[in-house]
Amino acid sequence: MTHMKRKATELHRAAKLYASECKEGKLSRREFMTRVTALGVTAPAAYGLLGLAAPEAKAQTAQMGGSLRMQMDIKAQRDPRTWDWSELANVCRGWLEYLVSYERDGSIQPVLLESWEANEDATVFTMNVRPGVTWNNGDPFTAADVAHNIERWCDASVEGNSMAGRMSALSEDGQLREGAIEIVDDLTLRLNLTSPDIAIIANMADYPAAVVHPSFTGDDPVANPIGTGPYRPVSHDTGIGAVIERNPDHTWWNEGNGAYLDRIEFVDLGTDPAAWMAAAESGEIDMTYQTTGDFVDLFESIGLPASEAITAATLAVRFNQGNPPYDNVNVRRALQMAVNNEVVLELGYNDRGTVAENHHVCPIHPEYAEIPGPVFDPARAREMIEAEGLGDHEFELISIDDDWQAATCDSVAAQIRAAGINIRRTILPGATFWNDWLNYPFSSTEWNMRPLGVQVLNLAYRSGESWNEAGFANAEFDALLDEANGIADADERREIMAQIQQIMLDEGVLIQPYWRSLYRNRRPNILNAEMHPTFEVRYQHYAVS
Repeated sequence: MTHMKRKATELHRAAKLYASECKEGKLSRREFMTRVTALGVTAPAAYGLLGLAAPEAKAQTAQMGGSLRMQMDIKAQRDPRTWDWSELANVCRGWLEYLVSYERDGSIQPVLLESWEANEDATVFTMNVRPGVTWNNGDPFTAADVAHNIERWCDASVEGNSMAGRMSALSEDGQLREGAIEIVDDLTLRLNLTSPDIAIIANMADYPAAVVHPSFTGDDPVANPIGTGPYRPVSHDTGIGAVIERNPDHTWWNEGNGAYLDRIEFVDLGTDPAAWMAAAESGEIDMTYQTTGDFVDLFESIGLPASEAITAATLAVRFNQGNPPYDNVNVRRALQMAVNNEVVLELGYNDRGTVAENHHVCPIHPEYAEIPGPVFDPARAREMIEAEGLGDHEFELISIDDDWQAATCDSVAAQIRAAGINIRRTILPGATFWNDWLNYPFSSTEWNMRPLGVQVLNLAYRSGESWNEAGFANAEFDALLDEANGIADADERREIMAQIQQIMLDEGVLIQPYWRSLYRNRRPNILNAEMHPTFEVRYQHYAVS
């Protein structure tokens, strides 16, 4: 129905144009799928524009029953809208579902929504709720529940609520704006945005956007596991593990297309991949959450093949501009200039990715702009540091003790040191590092990919946002980002993005060495568990043969 309604609109005509460009090789299939599905064209319709049939889900042939054990960090739970790690969401995905999902092919697919439709300038979105969905306490799932969750996401008074920044076009003074949501009927609602926002549906696929029951009061979602999905928690022990089982008391809306496993056990084995390897060899785990470096091949050698995802995930080695001397743009640019990102990729991440350009917009993002990359000139870097009176200053680069992150920062620091600039390395255990991750003067942080380039810029670099660990505040950048958020056509948005990327380079915001390829190793009898570009563990679709 949505596809038919949109035939005469500018957005549908744009979808046809994008399909033509995709066929001509001017943009990738992933870019095409992200562009058109974010605005409401269904994935089957999008594939149809390419003259292709939508891929069939392999899970339809999976058998019922069985269990699996997966290595993954188990962190203390809290209100989903404040989640800042994918692992927090992954434990709860069996009962807390999402309105939409981001897929490996780049498309955005309906989950608790059945469909959605944007107007021509992306200021009004009509959302159609999937009929027949119930909460596991028996309540029907309705448009009012969707509105309730959006209202929660808009509440900027909740500390750590990163969803508030993503919902700014629906907000006023840190709360849901009056008139921003119209409930048309039990299964239909309309979002009225104050300004165009092409990312708003894509933002609803991000892991803090789990949909909670109206009775949820912001406490532990494991202790109060009301949801729409087919599983329920059995136990959850921070730093140890979690056990999930199929819920026999709930009929899932997607019955027959998932919930194959009887039981899923997450096992926390710490940060040392050697411990994971030992556990796999002794039969204690069946798959890893993510595998890095040489361990990708080592796990394959003991019979656990790897699955790879090409992503815009990265490591941001950022300067916090609220801390001297990183409030000095010449210092930031000098330290950037001392580092060859290609060398960091090779030494820090075993060359398993692509070189990045210090502006946090990836070539797989639809609006990525090709501009001249960063300059590597260690001699000039030393001159600039001396010119700022910091020739004898000792910089400090802090990282977590995770193997690949520590190796990456070791490579960055070694190159800075080779340029004649004093620097020391500090490696902290995770429990210590994450207590103060937003405030370190010079440190590294792992960032997941988002489908659109504007999404991560909104989260990480807009003035005053809760995840802006760089302390970056630039009015011109913010204004251009507002403009980019309102341009549905990715080719037009690219013109603005070129200016945004250049500001990031000119301001020396971060050293961003590479885009990561992600890997997961699993036993051959585990089905439908390929590595996801955003680290999702959708165990409701996993199966064993």
